[in-house]
Formats: sequence, structure tokens, C-alpha cells
Amino acid sequence: MTGTVRPPVPPVPLPSGRVEVTCFGHRALTAVVRGHTLVSDQPLEAGGDDVGPTPLELFVASLATCVAHYARGFLERHDVDVERLGVTAEFAMAEDRPARVASVRLRVTVPPGLDEAGLAALGAVVDHCTVHNTLRQSPAVTWEFA
Repeated sequence: MTGTVRPPVPPVPLPSGRVEVTCFGHRALTAVVRGHTLVSDQPLEAGGDDVGPTPLELFVASLATCVAHYARGFLERHDVDVERLGVTAEFAMAEDRPARVASVRLRVTVPPGLDEAGLAALGAVVDHCTVHNTLRQSPAVTWEFA
């Protein structure tokens, strides 16, 4: 990372349901979501400054954090300590075209305190997180020039 690359200061918060992306540095991007700024970049070997994860890494992180959010809610409703809850995601790219993620493997580290029925119920909950549901029923994606 070079010392000259800094993301812009976040603007006024955006309404829910809107994300604005701008460029900075060599390959870096900022995505403003409500009042939050996320930074995405490319690794040094891909011409970036490596000041943030790649868009694909953010995509997989979105799935993993959604699963963790749903798991946490389930565990809290069942009075299970969430301190040791964790989700690890590993992904592989497709070898053919178009370029895309071919597979994602999620490993949910579950705190002690759930029996087999509880684990089955937790599995049903995390299997239907909103990001996973979106991948199952792809949204319509359109674009236009402004």
C-alpha cells in the first residue's frame, strides 16, 4: 500500500436501498452505504494498492456475515452464548467463462449448548439467510449510463 492512497471522506448519509461507488487511488473504490464507507481494492499484484478486500471478497463476506447474523439471532433466542460463534467462508472461482464464483463453503463454529435438534434448527435458519435466498432467486440486475 502506498502512503498516498486515502478513501474520500463519507458524504451525507444515503437513504436505505441505495449504494454509491466512486474511484480513488490506482484501483480502489469506495462504496457509501447509508452513513458508512466501505473500501474495495485489488491486490498489489493486480495493480491495486491493497487498501481493502476485492469486490469478490466483499461478496463472500456478505454471505458469511449474513449467516453469522442469522445464527447469532437464533442462539440469542435460545439463550446460547454467542461468544464462540464464528463463520469461515472459502470460495473457488469457476474455471470457465463467464468469470464468477463457482462455489462457497461455509463452516459455522457453534458454541456449546445445542443438542442435535438445536443444531438441525440452527442449520435450517442459517440456510435461509437473506443473502443466500438472494443467490437462490437471483434479482433482476439492470444498468444504464448517467
